[in-house]
Amino acid sequence: MAKPKFLISLITKDNDYQREQGAAAEDVARTLDVDIQITYADSDAITQSQQLLEVIQSANASEFSGIIVEPAGGTSMMQVGRAAIRAGIGWVILNREIDGIGELRRLSDAPVFSVSSDNEEVGRIQGRQFGALLPKGGLVVYLQGPSASQAAQRRALGLQATKPHNVALKVLKCPNWTEAGGHQAVTSWLRVTVAHNEPIDLVAGQNDLIAIGARKALKDNLMDGGDLGFGKVRFTGVDGLPKTGQAWTRSGILAATVVVPPNTVPALKMLVKAARERSQPPEQTLVAPYSFPELKELGGDVSDPTDDGWNR
Repeated sequence: MAKPKFLISLITKDNDYQREQGAAAEDVARTLDVDIQITYADSDAITQSQQLLEVIQSANASEFSGIIVEPAGGTSMMQVGRAAIRAGIGWVILNREIDGIGELRRLSDAPVFSVSSDNEEVGRIQGRQFGALLPKGGLVVYLQGPSASQAAQRRALGLQATKPHNVALKVLKCPNWTEAGGHQAVTSWLRVTVAHNEPIDLVAGQNDLIAIGARKALKDNLMDGGDLGFGKVRFTGVDGLPKTGQAWTRSGILAATVVVPPNTVPALKMLVKAARERSQPPEQTLVAPYSFPELKELGGDVSDPTDDGWNR
């Protein structure tokens, strides 16, 4: 008897968290004794829709018991989801709510649900980190993900709830969730003369790669001969993968990160169980993040005042 098969559609390979989403799904698939196929959309919503529809409308569609998708665009891909469910394929969205989930669930008994990182809590944790790292307040350059991303919106909302009143934000929008996106946003900002007159205390990315891209952009600017007072700036991020965000924090490249466990793991476990039992999981499940290091370890200035940090 053939193993159940599931398709997992992710945003891009140019992001460590997205790659970890795929690797974690492969690990849990082995423990569940199911097959998976992983595709990446190169951060393009049209490409992603086409990839999914090719599978849903193919002669081999019946091989798939379900699809897990993290949307590359700003919607939950209602039309593609409708096509999947009408084909009897389960539909799971990562990191955003499903628009019209009631309508989709009425189309068939295929499981339909979403699994998301608790992105508001991600923002709340990052706001608390600001308070611990900047007890006297200061200016934070805050690098947001793509404007259409629900995760980016929720993280910004959570941050505002816990950010100390004596911490001011300079918000920069990144075109994507990659290191290049963070580098581009900061490089563009540095071209504006007024940017050079603003003393910065902290640069915070909505993910670790964006923060690293920002750090490289500032370093490039310094190497071009500008002092600009950036040598002592600290950096924080989000995702906190063991080999990247956590490692960068341990080495001092980042002052802190927020660990966001891969949500492909609970999503695939829930989808396999629902497919086997012909059941409907809860409409939405949230995965809890946590600070790394713990907030109590961040009190005061954690940087070495004799080390400008750029050579790490």
